[in-house]
Amino acid sequence: MPDPFDPNLSENSRWLSVADLLGPFPDAKIALLGAPLGEGSITPGRCDLGPATLRATLKRISTYDLETGTDLSALRLLDAGDVELNKISPADALAPIRDAVARQIAQRDLVVLLGGNNAITRPGVHGVDPALSRVGLITFDAHFDLRDTDLGLNNGNPVQALLEDGLPGEHISQIGLAPFANTRKAHDKAKATGIAMHTLADCRAHGFSTLVARELDRLSKHCDRIYVDCDIDVIDRAQMPAAPGARPGGIDVEDFLSAARLVAAHPKVKCIDLTEFDSSTDINATGALTAARWLAEVASGFICR
Repeated sequence: MPDPFDPNLSENSRWLSVADLLGPFPDAKIALLGAPLGEGSITPGRCDLGPATLRATLKRISTYDLETGTDLSALRLLDAGDVELNKISPADALAPIRDAVARQIAQRDLVVLLGGNNAITRPGVHGVDPALSRVGLITFDAHFDLRDTDLGLNNGNPVQALLEDGLPGEHISQIGLAPFANTRKAHDKAKATGIAMHTLADCRAHGFSTLVARELDRLSKHCDRIYVDCDIDVIDRAQMPAAPGARPGGIDVEDFLSAARLVAAHPKVKCIDLTEFDSSTDINATGALTAARWLAEVASGFICR
């Protein structure tokens, strides 16, 4: 097989892709960790297919960004594999995801956690800071994820579960919240606990990346580490058919990608997840290519640190 890193290789034979940067590289500063959790989804789907689909699609993503001149070819990403989550509940997934994230956090500058549904965010945050006292959480999400936990954990209540675990509400920022996709009860909970809330109207008025930068700055003053949850359903549904919870009027996909690069460049961001990508509902690989491009943007942000 030709060496894709050979500068003299004809691109008709093989071109360098982000997939070539991913492998068993023990000295890599970024780790990719799959968390294919599908159980506990409110809307039936196959979010568990997300990590495998994203990895396969990386072959279609170049390592070079002509708009900014960013070249990822010197970067290496450790593929830490997938956490074994064979049809287990979100509650039972806490320990294996938490421990896998914690192991990688101890050795890397950044962990990229590939979901899976949004229930992976709770164990991911625990993996970054088990005490939950010095970690901040930013969510790109159309939803509060503050549903009650009385009937168990699901992808609609990871933020509520983290509050119950002891994460201070003032350490949470939620950006991209959609109208007619949330309840008054959830809104009241967010206000009562001190969560910073930014609706889609706020994003249109001020700019999505502007709000993300503002919240990164705010949280970095109070937190030693920051976790970012990128729920892909924050994107407008016309641009993201592979997200069961996406709604019309969501953010533009380019804003989502720009914000991914922005958060990855921040030195206090230690873990970024991608959730709610359901490749079984994808149309013409729109969601798969968006998810793969998202990873390239994360990598591009990281090399700016």
